[in-house]
Amino acid sequence: MKDLRKAPIGVFDSGVGGLTVAREIMRQLPDENIVYFGDTARLPYGSKSKESIIRFSRQIIRFLKTRNVKAIVIACNTATAQALETVRQEFDTPIIGVIEPGARAALHETKNKKIGVVGTEGTICSQMYTRVIHEMEPGAEVLGKACPLFVPLVEEGFTRHHITEEVIDIYLKEMKESEVDTMILGCTHYPLLRSAIMQYMGEGVRIVNPAYEAAMDLKKLLKERNMSNENEEFNKYEFYVSDAAEKFKQFANSVLPYNVETIRQINIEEF
Repeated sequence: MKDLRKAPIGVFDSGVGGLTVAREIMRQLPDENIVYFGDTARLPYGSKSKESIIRFSRQIIRFLKTRNVKAIVIACNTATAQALETVRQEFDTPIIGVIEPGARAALHETKNKKIGVVGTEGTICSQMYTRVIHEMEPGAEVLGKACPLFVPLVEEGFTRHHITEEVIDIYLKEMKESEVDTMILGCTHYPLLRSAIMQYMGEGVRIVNPAYEAAMDLKKLLKERNMSNENEEFNKYEFYVSDAAEKFKQFANSVLPYNVETIRQINIEEF
């Protein structure tokens, strides 16, 4: 049997948001190698149909398997919501998403069982967080809010801009006035707005970052299957995109804890 311990983790997202998940994997599993794919030619996923997202996810997983990954993290809430169940049945590689870990953490944090979820239109309309939370705790109340402008604000580097504060107020005013005591950042871009959202919502609301929770789930999975890489002397991180490699590189270097030098562009439609 092939030793999978040195094989990399595959991580994919519609673009740069999933880098917050890659960042948490680098922090929590420092010995693991990573192959990251950002589908920058076809973003955003939040407004695409379920059929398209499943097709995109299949192509990306086929590509990641050519890099001999031992496990895959769907670092995108929309793709987790729309495609995870389907691709788990179709591929033999273990695949985890970001929704279940985030839902579990929110239920652990909440005191009054009133949980807010912010995400893309695709994630909120799918009601996937609501469904998963209710499977775990039928008595919980879930208030979802689509915040489509958060993603472009993050990608344009406006995380600390007064425009972002105004947009947060427009989107989250109702949630702030509700009784939610816990909020899930249901889009991988949103952890980059975490401090601004925390400041707006106030100290009484706990903020859950599914990127961190997914990294911890991955750690557990690798340990259970005896696939953890230990004592790696030199980490290999590979980055691939379907378009706009230079823009991706700039963003990656503003988010990740080390300098990314090479981004390879591939034609994902070939897979």
